[in-house]
Amino acid sequence: MDEVVKIDGIEEVVVSTNEDAVIEQAERYAKAHGHVRIDKRPERLCQSTTKVQDLIDYVPTILNGNHVFWLHATSPFVSVADYNRALSQYASVLESGTNDSVMSVNKLQQFIWDDDSRVVINTDQTDKRWPNTQDLKPLYEINHAFYIAPRFIYESVKDRIGLKPALHILEGEKSIDVDWESDFSFAQLVFTALNKAHA
Repeated sequence: MDEVVKIDGIEEVVVSTNEDAVIEQAERYAKAHGHVRIDKRPERLCQSTTKVQDLIDYVPTILNGNHVFWLHATSPFVSVADYNRALSQYASVLESGTNDSVMSVNKLQQFIWDDDSRVVINTDQTDKRWPNTQDLKPLYEINHAFYIAPRFIYESVKDRIGLKPALHILEGEKSIDVDWESDFSFAQLVFTALNKAHA
């Protein structure tokens, strides 16, 4: 939350959760920052079985603005500077009309194997079976750090990205997404190492 409340140009921060400890923490921010609001999310949308689509449909019902900057708390190393760069990119692509949304990704330029078809999927192996890694077609892993889109995309397309999303590449520790306990342990190690390096 320390980073989120510092993002440039954000009119409203909505913390949507059913977790009492998170609500208690968010309440302190709401008292200190007038634009922070807490949404106690319905239990049906907080289960391991909850469909992402149901969350996407829920988002526009709790917001007041015309644009949605959906952040995940599972990207611990993304900074306010990263968020501000993403918002600048979003404003730029909307103004130019090249894209209709922005999502954060990790660039993958390694040999990606599809075990069903038993081929490397990001190179034409009939030409050169093992090209240099730098010559492989890059693929992009959605890392869920953030999605930025107009509200109407949620309502009309029923998605958190549009039909022409721009990619915002995150690298190094910024690309870590904590989904599993092993991810959390790894993130803790990275956090400790970064703190030692900056001490």
